[in-house]
Amino acid sequence: MRLLLSNDDGILARGLAALERAASPLGEVYVVAPDREQSATSHSLTMHHPLRPVQISERRWQVDGTPTDCVMLALEALLPERPDFVLSGVNHGPNMGEDVLYSGTVAAAMEGLALGVPAVAFSFAGSVLRADALLDEHVSTIERILRHLMSLPAFPASTLLNVNIPPIAADAVKGVRLTRLGRRVYSESLTKMKDPWGRPIYWIGGGSVSWQGSTADSDFQAIADGYVSVTPLHLDLTNTDILNTAEQWWRPL
Repeated sequence: MRLLLSNDDGILARGLAALERAASPLGEVYVVAPDREQSATSHSLTMHHPLRPVQISERRWQVDGTPTDCVMLALEALLPERPDFVLSGVNHGPNMGEDVLYSGTVAAAMEGLALGVPAVAFSFAGSVLRADALLDEHVSTIERILRHLMSLPAFPASTLLNVNIPPIAADAVKGVRLTRLGRRVYSESLTKMKDPWGRPIYWIGGGSVSWQGSTADSDFQAIADGYVSVTPLHLDLTNTDILNTAEQWWRPL
């Protein structure tokens, strides 16, 4: 079994080290990750300057690019053979609801899927401080999930799995739920300030977060209830429900 690991928090991130420890007993691990934090880069590619992968050990590279760059480079140039799985994370913070549209962690897994490799994204659904305190003990949680997925007769086709781990002790986790994406609403996420010359500047981030449409099968409800959330995602963003009811709203021109 050959496993490619990447992330968006950078090659020195504690979450990546935890994922590597969980994956190492399961196969031959390769790591290709950004040389610095690339959070919220989504599925972006570096188009305006060349990439420079630096090999720092036999199966480990750091890249001056995005998570998507890292996975593309790994599959198309760096690894001797294509991996059996692409594993991304463990992100220092949740990736639920609309977070998956911005997340570099999910994007790395999505790039693996786009290139034909089964992929799983892992996130710790709590604060960075909680992640620092609890990630090490969740190595066993991650390993159990990986062992189960890799033992399946067939991985779900055209699908990546987005896994969120609740911010509680490993022995307090109640189990695993298959979930759908919730709806996350940000408010006051822009902070207006002034630079030293009095000109307006804005920080994106912070503010408050609330959830809408709380249902038992949503990712954030599973986390709130103390379960690991596993959400199947795919590349097709088509709203098939709308297509199936087109006669109610669409008239041919």
